[in-house]
Amino acid sequence: MNVLLIGSGAREHVIAWKLRQSPRLDSLVTMPGNPGTAECGTNIAGGDNEAVVRACRVHKIDLAVVGSEEPLAAGLVDRLAVEGIAAFGPTAAAAAIESSKIFAKELMAQHGIPTAPFAVFDDAAAAADYVKAQSRPLVIKADGLAKGKGVIVTETEEEALAALKTVMVERQFGEAGVRALVEQRLFGPETSAQAFTDGRTVAHMPFSCDHKPIFDGNRGPNTGGMGAYSPPAWLPDETQEAIRAGVTEAAVLAMQAEGRPYQGVLYPGIMQTGTGPHVIEFNCRFGDPEAQVLLPRLESDLLEVMLAVVEQRLADIEFRWSDDACVGVVLASSGYPGGYETGYPITGLADLDDGVQVFQAGTRRQEDGTLVTAGGRVLTVTASGATMQKAREKAYRNVERISFEGMHYRRDIGVAEGALG
Repeated sequence: MNVLLIGSGAREHVIAWKLRQSPRLDSLVTMPGNPGTAECGTNIAGGDNEAVVRACRVHKIDLAVVGSEEPLAAGLVDRLAVEGIAAFGPTAAAAAIESSKIFAKELMAQHGIPTAPFAVFDDAAAAADYVKAQSRPLVIKADGLAKGKGVIVTETEEEALAALKTVMVERQFGEAGVRALVEQRLFGPETSAQAFTDGRTVAHMPFSCDHKPIFDGNRGPNTGGMGAYSPPAWLPDETQEAIRAGVTEAAVLAMQAEGRPYQGVLYPGIMQTGTGPHVIEFNCRFGDPEAQVLLPRLESDLLEVMLAVVEQRLADIEFRWSDDACVGVVLASSGYPGGYETGYPITGLADLDDGVQVFQAGTRRQEDGTLVTAGGRVLTVTASGATMQKAREKAYRNVERISFEGMHYRRDIGVAEGALG
C-alpha cells in the first residue's frame, strides 16, 4: 500500500516509524515531514487541502493519515472523501470536539460526561464581571485551536483577569480567542486516555501521562508537552475502567447522537480529582508527546489498525501491547514556549544505546548534511524498560549524550505524581 502522512512533528515521525514496520506498506510519503520522517520514506512540500489531493493522485495513495489537528479542523478528511481517497482521521464536524472547546464542553454537559463547571463568553467585559463574582481558582481557555497554548491556569482574580485580556482583548491566540471559556480549576494528577475508534467500536490504548509545564515540578507556562510516560502506575484499574466507559466510549456515543460520527484517534485529557475523573479537554488525534511513548508499546500492525478504522471493522483487530514502561523526554530550544533562536547544530545522535528512539520535530537538515534546530520542541528521546525507573534511567542516560546550544529539558519525566516538585 502507498500511504501519505500529513504533518511535520515528532508525532508524525513516530507514526512514520511505526508504519514503516508494516509488511503491507509499499511506499510512505510525508507532507511536509522532517529529517526524521525522511529516514522512513519520502518527504514532499506541504500545502493546503488541494495540494494534498494532488499529491494523492501523483503518488497513487491508498490511504492518507492526518497527524495534526489543523488540517482535520480544516476539513481535509471531508475533501479526500469527495475524491474517493481513504483517510484516517475525523471529519471537520467530528474534529470540532477539539477545534471548539465550547462545543466539547456543551457536548459533555448535555451527555453527562464529567467535566468542570464552566461559562461561555464572547464579550470580554461580561467575562471579567463573571470572574470577579467567583470565589475559586479559574482556568481561562481560548475556544479555538492554539497549538496547545490557549489554556491559562490561574491562582488569583488578578491572574484570571489578565488571562482574559490576553485571550479576548490582546488576541495573543488570534481568532481562537474570539470566544472564551471560564471554568473552575480542577486539582489532581492528569492522564491521557487515547483510543482508536471507527465510530462503533472503541479500542483503548494504554494510559499515558503528559508533562505540559515547561519546568520541573509542573512549574511555569504550559507548552505543547515536555515529555510523557506510560503506563501511570498511580491510576487504579477501577478508575481506568470508569474513564473508558464514562468518558471515551460515552463521547463516541454522544458524537454519534449529535450526527457527527467519530473515526480516528480520540484523546480525552483527564484529571483525577477528589470526586473522580473529569475531562479537561478532548483532542481529535494522537497526543504529542504521548504518541512517542504509546506507539513503541504497540506490537500490532499500525497500518492494519488504521485500515480497520477507515473500513469500520475495528472489532476484528486483535491488539497486542508491550508490558514494558516507556518514557519520552522532550529536548527544547532555550526560550520555548516563548521566543527562541534556531539553526544550532545537534550532536550525539550517533552515540545512543540500542533500542533508544529519537523522534524529530523542530529540526532541519542543512545542505552539508548537518542536522540543526528549527523549532521550539526539537527532539523526543524515548526509551523502554521492564520498570518505569529503568525506562527513565535509560532515557536520561541517552539525553545526556545529545547536545545543541540552549538545549533545555525537564528532569522529572516519569516520576510519580506525588514526588513532583
